Amino acid sequence: MKRVSIGIMSQEGIRKRVLAIAKGDLKPKPGDPKIWFTSIKSLSEVLSEDNRALLKEMERSKPNSIGELAHLTGRNQSNLSRTLKTMSKYGLVELSKRGRTVQPVAKATDFKIYA
Repeated sequence: MKRVSIGIMSQEGIRKRVLAIAKGDLKPKPGDPKIWFTSIKSLSEVLSEDNRALLKEMERSKPNSIGELAHLTGRNQSNLSRTLKTMSKYGLVELSKRGRTVQPVAKATDFKIYA
């Protein structure tokens, strides 16, 4: 699994960065963060110890559904589903629809943080 670069910047800073990129005033470097959080607190909530373990379990077991992942981890399925949706918003998890089920796929298990 590849390492993902994560940045921490104020909402205003992120907005200015995105606008500068859109205008062509800033060209992101290859190693620049692709995922941004507005605070260390929000980062620590999404990438808590339990959630990092969840990503590693997903990489190891490759579950076919959220229900299967809930069974493997002992986590409540509805809470797990919310966690996975949050992680997917940040690009850490891909939720692939497979008929009537949703297969969670970890996109990263190793992180480099820039503050």
